[in-house]
Amino acid sequence: MKPSVLIIMGSESDRPLMAKAEEVLKSRSVDFETHVSSAHRDPDATRELVVGARERGIKVVIAGAGMSAALPGFCASYTELPVIGVPIASGALAGIDALLSITQMPSGVPVAAVGIDGAVNAAHLAVRIIRTCSD
Repeated sequence: MKPSVLIIMGSESDRPLMAKAEEVLKSRSVDFETHVSSAHRDPDATRELVVGARERGIKVVIAGAGMSAALPGFCASYTELPVIGVPIASGALAGIDALLSITQMPSGVPVAAVGIDGAVNAAHLAVRIIRTCSD
């Protein structure tokens, strides 16, 4: 089976939280692929992951990021697939800065947002998007 969801996070330290999204997708029998790739440290590799996502069968992108949370918007700027941003609690503002960054995308670069550390809800939303579009 081709994966339907791309889970991407900017740092290995985000993996424990984003693993919760993987658990939900597994329980709902939705295939996924997971990558650690930073919009800041390796923008070319991150862009390639997103640009080639549709051809790999991806239908939804879940992007987890803390602090400046550039990753979800970065992903949305390179694909027309739905992107769900997961603001990760980190830094002095404990995820408030990430939440604001994800929700304040410019016109034409839509990113859905879940609550801080909301990887579980991101996965549930991804499943609903996939199943709604498949009906």
